Amino acid sequence: MAQANGHNDASPTNYVAYKDTNSSSTRIGHYDLLNDTIQPLAYVSGTPLTSLYEVIHVGEEGIKVSGEAFAASSVEILPPINGRDVLCVGKNYAEHAKEFNSSGFDSSDKTDQPTHPVIFTKRFTSIIAHGQDIYPHSKFTETVDYEGELGVIIGKPGFRIREAEAMDHVWGYTIINDMTARERQRDHKQFYIGKSPDTFCPMGPIAVPAHKLEKTLRVQTHVNDELRQSATTDDLIFSIPYLIMTLSEGQTLMPGDVLATGTVSHGPTTIIAALTCLACWRWHR
Repeated sequence: MAQANGHNDASPTNYVAYKDTNSSSTRIGHYDLLNDTIQPLAYVSGTPLTSLYEVIHVGEEGIKVSGEAFAASSVEILPPINGRDVLCVGKNYAEHAKEFNSSGFDSSDKTDQPTHPVIFTKRFTSIIAHGQDIYPHSKFTETVDYEGELGVIIGKPGFRIREAEAMDHVWGYTIINDMTARERQRDHKQFYIGKSPDTFCPMGPIAVPAHKLEKTLRVQTHVNDELRQSATTDDLIFSIPYLIMTLSEGQTLMPGDVLATGTVSHGPTTIIAALTCLACWRWHR
């Protein structure tokens, strides 16, 4: 189960995707996390918003509230954004990089801290929404692990983006649980198969514009109410601007692309033998 604090001002920009009960169509709303309600949102013309891609394209000035708020529990929450593979970074917090290097599951470089960003993707079919069950794939893996991460959402296309200008291309953030089959990650030498099983990318429930949040964000993971992971974006080995520069050196980043920025050290219980619970992680300002 995922939770996020979002932001505290009154503007309706805790964007959440949900299934409309009347039409079964995807809609976009503002998730009031304190009151657990959703306020439907629309273009200024009154046409309902149907995806975060539309939100990114039209901008806040092209959006208005539409209709009455309702209980979030009355609708099905969907991932805030979907349809593309997630760009991911491995071993991007120093303590986790050292921890993973000594775990026996690391088949990448054999150093405690990588000299270049470790880039991989998670297949888009792994993406699920807040509150949905994670399938443990018992015939596929015996080493399921969780990884709470900050997801960066690109807002402006770019090729060969300069590090100094990279944050101009960031629309906002969401949160991701980068579930992993550790022995598959080890045995196949690359991360893709161990990272991409169905349901292995819980995302959301909300996406928030970057300008609504502090420059430094804290990511925490709770398992059964126990704090397991905690760090800030200041602790990243490779910063968000550096990652955007690296990823765009030979390819164009597009609005709606999502970049999972890496996970924090798990502490002494880094690998779990089986999936016993879902991770809960929060944004802290």
